[in-house]
Amino acid sequence: MNVAVNFTKRENQIAELFAWGAAKKDVSNILFISERTVENHARTIYEKVGCSKVNELSAWWFCTRFNISFDLSPLKQRIMSLCLLILLMPQISDNDNGVMRVFRTKTMKTCRSSCTRRKYDDCEFEFLT
Repeated sequence: MNVAVNFTKRENQIAELFAWGAAKKDVSNILFISERTVENHARTIYEKVGCSKVNELSAWWFCTRFNISFDLSPLKQRIMSLCLLILLMPQISDNDNGVMRVFRTKTMKTCRSSCTRRKYDDCEFEFLT
């Protein structure tokens, strides 16, 4: 993997969003660009970095952002990954394992429902204006 990479501003934004786990559709919605544009930028990002998967890009991004050497011993790699996992644990455990759905009603108010079962008998609805 290439350590010294010069990204454009947009490529840097997309690489960061990918590193934090955003999908291509999420990136296109956040940056207000088409999914095809995100795919094109992702292709050039992968080519510049020298990786082929989003997981490799994410690992590369965190290593370069936090100045972690790529040639660490296996013990140091495990310790660093454990530290990153501890940092991300509050975000991971914050999920209430419910299903979130966002949709539009006939009155054009946004409604968020949280259903915990397949049957939608016990759904809670929260209307957002």
